[in-house]
Amino acid sequence: MTASDTAATDMPIPAPAPIVSVKPVVLEAPGRGAGLEVRISAPVTGSELPVIVFSHGFGSSMNGYGPLADFWAAHGFVVIQPTHLDSRTVGLPRGDPRTPRLWRLRVQDMKRVLDRLDLLEAAVPGLGGRLDRSRIAAAGHSFGGQTAGNLLGLRVLDPVSREEEDLSDTRIKAGLLLATAGRGGADLTPFAAEHFPFMNPDFANMTTPALVVAGDKDDSPLSVRGPEWLADPYFLSPGAKSLLTLFGAEHSLGGIAGYEVRETTDENPERVALIQRVTWAYLRHALGIEDAGWTAARKALSESAAPMGRIESK
Repeated sequence: MTASDTAATDMPIPAPAPIVSVKPVVLEAPGRGAGLEVRISAPVTGSELPVIVFSHGFGSSMNGYGPLADFWAAHGFVVIQPTHLDSRTVGLPRGDPRTPRLWRLRVQDMKRVLDRLDLLEAAVPGLGGRLDRSRIAAAGHSFGGQTAGNLLGLRVLDPVSREEEDLSDTRIKAGLLLATAGRGGADLTPFAAEHFPFMNPDFANMTTPALVVAGDKDDSPLSVRGPEWLADPYFLSPGAKSLLTLFGAEHSLGGIAGYEVRETTDENPERVALIQRVTWAYLRHALGIEDAGWTAARKALSESAAPMGRIESK
């Protein structure tokens, strides 16, 4: 075992519990054009379970991100994954009139999940009465990071209405933004500016505590700035934030998007193991469950002879 492996696996963590996963649970969604399909994963044991509402990256679905969803559920979280309209499983036709509003419809999907927690809880055998509704986190990868960020206070200048609205949600107590876009404007490539006009985030009001995860080799084709662009959600937002910078990681961060995902360009099981443990420990810290895991995670990385990344906080 290498020093970097040790940094990932020596963090104290309980043994995984068996999990149950139910899909699709379909929520009625007037005005959306289709019902909202949701997947719920939960441990079969435990009570007062905190909740993670996870927003997938562009084109993915509730079926993705097994390495994260399964790990979190096996270690005490209820993980809820909506399928957004940009998913390849939906097959939205080119030129669909909803396309300019996809970014906003994603946020509405997340809020609809929060509004219908009772129904989602009841859809999973044995889950009734076991949720802790005072401890809910929003998480997302790539496009999903911006979606989760909206619930934390990130604001977007709507390309249609030209208005900037506060879409934050007080039910969300912590956030996790994985490989999430930075500033828009001159920081975007011409392609991104033309095709993704909603990529103009304002982080000035993103006050909810959050962990930002960025790869130092994630050289996005959407920005002219290079990998540092993905750290903007940390540096440009106020309040209690932490940043996990992963050395050598590209956009899939070692393979978090799925167990057999062809889009993964930097497959690294040790890196995924590190992300699993650090994100688990951070969310337990930020949601007020316990601090020992987060303290151990920071110590493990700082003391590793060959660290896979670094953590900084403000």
